[in-house]
Amino acid sequence: MAVSMMKDILALFAIEKKPVKGLLLLEWAMLGYALLTLLMTLFMQTQLQHPQQMLWLRFHTTMITLALWAVYRMVPCRLTLFFRVGMQLLMLGPWYSETFEFNRVLPNLDHVFASAEQWLFGFQPALEFSRHMGWPWLSELMMMGYLSYFMLIGIVIVYYLIWRSERFLRASFVVLAAFFLFYVIYLFLPVSGPQFYYPVVGTDEIALGHFPQIGTYFMNHDATMHPHGYSDGFFYKMLLVVHETGERPTAAFPSSHVGITTILLLLAWQSGCRRLFWGLLPFALLLFLSTVYIQAHYAIDAIAGFFVGVLMFLLLQWVYSHARHDEVRKM
Repeated sequence: MAVSMMKDILALFAIEKKPVKGLLLLEWAMLGYALLTLLMTLFMQTQLQHPQQMLWLRFHTTMITLALWAVYRMVPCRLTLFFRVGMQLLMLGPWYSETFEFNRVLPNLDHVFASAEQWLFGFQPALEFSRHMGWPWLSELMMMGYLSYFMLIGIVIVYYLIWRSERFLRASFVVLAAFFLFYVIYLFLPVSGPQFYYPVVGTDEIALGHFPQIGTYFMNHDATMHPHGYSDGFFYKMLLVVHETGERPTAAFPSSHVGITTILLLLAWQSGCRRLFWGLLPFALLLFLSTVYIQAHYAIDAIAGFFVGVLMFLLLQWVYSHARHDEVRKM
């Protein structure tokens, strides 16, 4: 077992006989998103708060992408290929935060989604879930489930890199492109989620079924609200750091946490390793529930995220199969 694993790790350094010559399809997906948002930045620059920083982000990301492509061309192995993919994954944080820069200029739509939630369930699951089940042990379990999101992404990508290398680029493209598709939705759909909308309106009003419009409130207000839960818990404090670092009143519908996790489960199943799938499933289920428990999402956000995730998985698998035959090979 140890010998086999050592061979798999050493294979990361083996020089590829037929390296990918041009940019990866996932890098083209990033550049396409960067171009779309560049045009939006130039068109809306008088309404944006940090247009120069946004322009520099596109320049730096493009330069780093080209630099890592050059490194891979000099040393074409799976490890340098992983660096190219890993860099794109690391840049998802800044791309996510930017969606708020665009959608903050549009009238907020949380009242529409909170009203739909009330009509569908007769109450607000995001309000009642944690209110009636605020036990410390459950809160910590939910916080851990929510934080496992980053771990799940890493596990699936690394598993494909080492043990399913012939499908590594396909899996990476599906995950990265799905993120960008979610971000395109968020650019034009200004829904902040319960953790931002509820405090603005007041939880007493929310409990009474009152969901007023707040217009462009978030144009000038972007303070991060503390997630709901057991505030003395270890995982709660970890989540608080994550929220204070990168959370913004944006990207609520549909839930990309649920959508991307659904895609990761499908990739785990498609890998053929059932232990991988069943090992990830408990964390995924906790994550699905935690998005509502910590008031990051309405329940309809999570439900929609699941179905959108399945559709994106099928669509992006088809796109990859028809777009880049030179990436579909044994590395």
